[in-house]
Amino acid sequence: MIKSPVRNVLDVVTDFLGSDPSDKELLDYKFSDDLQARAHYLLDRNGEGELTCDEERELEDLIRANRMLARLKVNTRLKQRGISA
Repeated sequence: MIKSPVRNVLDVVTDFLGSDPSDKELLDYKFSDDLQARAHYLLDRNGEGELTCDEERELEDLIRANRMLARLKVNTRLKQRGISA
């Protein structure tokens, strides 16, 4: 089993965004290896219908954070091209 990280994904992403990353840093940002491994573990368990309530909330947070970062990256790319989102 891959253990839950000490810090949850929302704390990690909030800290990153609070550091006022450059456009390049934002576009290059990826979840740490431990968060990525945890996400894969939770997705596998979800596919097998074996998530606990806490794991389900954790997976939902990971999905929300991933979607938010993806949207920020798209908006950043559009901004770089002079297109407003």
